[in-house]
Amino acid sequence: MEINKKNLIRIFGGVALCIVLYWLLSDLERLGAFFDNVGNILSPFITGAVVAFILNVPMRGIEKWFKKMKNSSARRALSIVITMVLVILALTGVVYLLVPQLTETIQTLIDTLPGFLNRCVEYVKKYLNENPELLQWVNENTDFTNINWSDLIQKAVSWISGSLDAIINGAFYTVINLGTGIFNAVVSLVFALYCLARKEILARQGRKIAYAVLPEKAADEIVRILRMGNTTFSNFISGQVLEAFILGMMFVVAMSIFRMPYVLLVSVIISVTALIPIVGAFAGCIIGGFFILVNDPIQAFWFVILFLVLQQIEGNLIYPRVVGTSIGLPGMWVLLAIAVGGSLMGVGGMLLMIPFSSVLYALAREYTDKWLEKKGIDKKKLQDQPPVLRSGFKQKRIKNREYKRKQKKAQTQQQEKKE
Repeated sequence: MEINKKNLIRIFGGVALCIVLYWLLSDLERLGAFFDNVGNILSPFITGAVVAFILNVPMRGIEKWFKKMKNSSARRALSIVITMVLVILALTGVVYLLVPQLTETIQTLIDTLPGFLNRCVEYVKKYLNENPELLQWVNENTDFTNINWSDLIQKAVSWISGSLDAIINGAFYTVINLGTGIFNAVVSLVFALYCLARKEILARQGRKIAYAVLPEKAADEIVRILRMGNTTFSNFISGQVLEAFILGMMFVVAMSIFRMPYVLLVSVIISVTALIPIVGAFAGCIIGGFFILVNDPIQAFWFVILFLVLQQIEGNLIYPRVVGTSIGLPGMWVLLAIAVGGSLMGVGGMLLMIPFSSVLYALAREYTDKWLEKKGIDKKKLQDQPPVLRSGFKQKRIKNREYKRKQKKAQTQQQEKKE
């Protein structure tokens, strides 16, 4: 290698990089703390980018309504304002439906809880009276005379003192975390609005960086994959919202037909929780079933049966078709993506794995078709019922057998003519 200024810079850069890597790997705790700090700094901006991506889906549709406006800045600003207003109205509507019903349910629970506890006590007394051997065993193994009450009181006072210190410290850190959370939420919202207002400029800057740093062919492929991912994620969000709306309307109709209580409350809860793929509706079932249980246990039982029936219809027919069709992923792979994403990253993994799997599915299909075309594979072999595949040796043996059979048939015909 020729010793010149350019190569010397490369050598010194490589040595410096090795030293930095050695220093980082020699102290993994410091490395972990460094990444934690970086994550804390970037988390509001990442959250803002995710919020902007989600809000961009309805904003694009709203922006099409004002496509006749010549001033693009005014059109964009008006679309952002309408989008934010619609989001606030939707959240306000959900809260308006939930809070009064929750208050009423909690009050009903408070009113009925003493009677429920009294019934439980009466049931226990009746059971002990009907089983005297159990009552005798309790009396024999429970001796309150040998209990050191002063020691118990001292331990209780010590536990309460320690709990008070923990409560005070917890309240202090809660106030700090609340302030930090509010600040991060404001930063995320401002950054999301900035991304929505300048999304074309940001995309153009990203393309410039990709083409400046990477080879042109690689940059073309990255841009194409990112555009495919943008379309897939947008379709997934639209499909998920549509699916949640359909499921909520199914519960409104079904619960109204069977005259169940809390129709709007339970339907809204199930619709909101159904935004989490597959399993979210089950959380809504637990919450809704609890509300109905307080009012009428028998109806709560039938509500669970109704939920299982509607969930089977939604999970096996509606969800794979609505969400799977919107992202181009078959229903079987939708269910697999949910299972894998949930086991790896929980609820967030479920939401991310479906569109991510759709992109991988589309790329795998494209590259597979290219490789098959490059290898020159006969398309007949890719049919649903391909022809019988035979090895070259077997095919040669079959040809020899056919040739001998034809020769024997010809000899037989010649002998018959002679005779």
